[in-house]
Amino acid sequence: MRPIAPVTALLLIVSTASAFAQEQPEVNCQEAVTQMDLNLCAHRDFEAADMELNSIYRQAIAAMQATDKELGDINAAHVGAVGALKKAQRAWIGYRDGQCELAGFEARGGSMEPMLVSGCLADLTRKRTAELKELLEPAGN
Repeated sequence: MRPIAPVTALLLIVSTASAFAQEQPEVNCQEAVTQMDLNLCAHRDFEAADMELNSIYRQAIAAMQATDKELGDINAAHVGAVGALKKAQRAWIGYRDGQCELAGFEARGGSMEPMLVSGCLADLTRKRTAELKELLEPAGN
């Protein structure tokens, strides 16, 4: 039997948590006690963080398009902000996924692993969102 690739394992963990979300929408995360509920709540937290990241990323892309336009009007050789942002985002996703897979090893194969992975995903996603928000601030602020 072939071992599961790390990315496949991460996707399996996240999709399992997603299945929990579809089966138990009535969990009150403020009072979660069971591991299944804690896993579900951690996944919901990640989903909320990911939605905010996607919104800010779209705004950052628009801001970098405006930057490229301004720079292109001066010198076409200076254009490339959108490409740099996309390159950085792709690299960050690889880092996030690997780092959070590693975080899951604290409870590898246990019922707590999905919570650890989702918690890591949410934390790193919020940090990346903050980085992207900095791109939207006027220079010098």
